[in-house]
Amino acid sequence: MHPLRTLGLSAAIATLLAAPAFAQDGGTASGKRFSVVGGGALLQPDSDPLPGARIDADGGVAPTLSATWHATDNIGVELWGAADRFDHRIRSDAGKIGTVESQPIALSAQYHFGDADQTFRPFVGLGYHQTNISHEDIPTADGAHIGLTSPKGAIGTVGVDMNINPTWFARADARYLDGDADARRAGETVARDVRFNPWMVGIGIGARF
Repeated sequence: MHPLRTLGLSAAIATLLAAPAFAQDGGTASGKRFSVVGGGALLQPDSDPLPGARIDADGGVAPTLSATWHATDNIGVELWGAADRFDHRIRSDAGKIGTVESQPIALSAQYHFGDADQTFRPFVGLGYHQTNISHEDIPTADGAHIGLTSPKGAIGTVGVDMNINPTWFARADARYLDGDADARRAGETVARDVRFNPWMVGIGIGARF
């Protein structure tokens, strides 16, 4: 099944399962200081990670989790990360040349616009991420291992929450993770500033407490 179709199906199932709880909640979202979101995201690395090398990395889908402390109804601090690794196929003009996996985690400050109880609440965020690169499987003629260091850098987020009731909400967001890696062959650096720099789009279901 196509990754985007899988992502959409997962979100639809989660929404239907949570629907009975949505109808039972009352009160106000204002003043609730903690929220959690579970969902999924599609991560797409830079289309030209090593200029001149004519290689590309396919995107991958993975579940995501986040927890946010809301200092006020508008300002929060979010800890966000992938609950599993994203799989990426590395390709050249000749076809597949290997695979790698990535798993980002980030801490961001967020600003949520509008009143806590309005139906649609856009938000923006800015923070710092580290992405663990693992399980590099890129065969070489002499069997030497090809590895990548962990990209680190700024992360920017834009998104919108759709309030269903004071506790439950649906979320759609997009994130950009800035960060390069070094490529190593048998422990020796052979290329610097390999551009990972992925875009991510995600959807999820959240709850406030």
